[in-house]
Amino acid sequence: MASPDEGPPSDRRGMGGVEYRVAGDRYFEQRGLRRYAGAWSLWALGVGAVISGDFFGWNFGLAVGGFGGLAVATAIIAIMYIGMCYSIAEMSPALPHTGGAYSFGRSAMGPWGGFITGLAENIEYVLTPAVIVVGIGGYLGAIFEDLFGVEVAAPVWWLLAYAVFVGLNIWGVEVTFRFTVFITFLALAILAVFWIGALPLFSWEHALDIEPAPGHGAWLPFGWSGVAAALPFAIWFYLAIEQLPLAAEESHDPQRDMPRGLLWGILTLIVASVLTLFLNSGIAPGARAVGASEEPLFLAFKTIFGDGVGASLLALLAVAGLIASFHTIIYAYGRNIYSLSRAGYFPRWLSVTHDTRKTPHVAILAGAVGGYVVALVIEFGDVVFGSVPVGAVLLNMAVFGAVIAYIMQMAAYLKIKSNDELERPYVSPLGRGGAIVALLIAGLTLIFLFVNPEYRPGIYGVALWFALSLVYYFVYARHRMILSPEEEFAERSGNRS
Repeated sequence: MASPDEGPPSDRRGMGGVEYRVAGDRYFEQRGLRRYAGAWSLWALGVGAVISGDFFGWNFGLAVGGFGGLAVATAIIAIMYIGMCYSIAEMSPALPHTGGAYSFGRSAMGPWGGFITGLAENIEYVLTPAVIVVGIGGYLGAIFEDLFGVEVAAPVWWLLAYAVFVGLNIWGVEVTFRFTVFITFLALAILAVFWIGALPLFSWEHALDIEPAPGHGAWLPFGWSGVAAALPFAIWFYLAIEQLPLAAEESHDPQRDMPRGLLWGILTLIVASVLTLFLNSGIAPGARAVGASEEPLFLAFKTIFGDGVGASLLALLAVAGLIASFHTIIYAYGRNIYSLSRAGYFPRWLSVTHDTRKTPHVAILAGAVGGYVVALVIEFGDVVFGSVPVGAVLLNMAVFGAVIAYIMQMAAYLKIKSNDELERPYVSPLGRGGAIVALLIAGLTLIFLFVNPEYRPGIYGVALWFALSLVYYFVYARHRMILSPEEEFAERSGNRS
């Protein structure tokens, strides 16, 4: 039965058995957003969401693939993201909804396609801050112990980080974007200091110091299986750039600014990934030590500036890179949960926005609780996960959701491409070919996620959550959908099944 703010149930029923309620004005008034973002804000949102990948996470790929294996994997993944970003740059101004990837999947493949795409992105965006907060805890723990001899439990740092940046995201969209621009430029400046300081110290001896397995050489110490195992970690250099379409309803001119933000953003990230991979691996203490560290840039600063207060203070600044991504992906999961909830895929109370600040505060809080609990389970789940670094387990779990979302988005692009009636303010120069290449690489990465048995328990856990969510949609949610902007557009376009 419809609640008073939803209006009566509609008599429309999609071919897939989806039932809609036509919501009243009050329903959407309770779920309003505020426009603020321009091209620079969107660029900062995209780069800021990803830049932590240069500070933490990518380096675990050295342990499984060696320097050469991770370098090859990074090149492959960069090609995937270029194809995907061009495709999204075409879809996002044509479908300017806060749903982002979900709205692409919904418009192309109906409600089931929309839910699978949105759910995969939800897993990605809720787990990614959990990965990053582990990195924040690692850096802060190492710095405080180095400076003050004080050891603070990692979950305490995680809780403090969530409390501060959830609060900042709830405070208002203006504060969110202003801080995003500031922290993104600060993170890039810190990386620039590292790149300049590391360049004269680079040595192939350090980059290739991982002992090869029998029958393999120093460049690919674990052979092509090492390249496959390194793919999920290479993704960390670029993961979440695709979140930009989630800001469509908070952008002044998404038709013009969204493609600019996406394409300038991926160019920035490719340059940063190449410099970081080479220079952090190629200076002392070398790729072997860097591949096992939860604070790889801290190691680099110690090499460049020596042990002591100077290196520790620079490393403290380096936390800015992690904070940039942590802050901006909290924004992303908040909008993802908000849009799926507004349409009825998730419980509708999750999409209510703050009366005065117009931020999806309920969604932001719910995502924070979910991410923090998962990090705690893995941190203390030695029986299931063994001694594998919690950050590496979480990273593979987040990538599992991401590559499913990428596959769905590229499939949506290929189908939407045939819709001649859809107005396209921007057209990808790579066309179908770019989307097909991106789809194939994403599909291979999904398979290769299962290469390393140490990370499989986490991936199986995500797969189980995915399956249970699909059951929830089939049994309950599809009978209680709301005709939100994304759903209404897709209905008009004829994608009702």
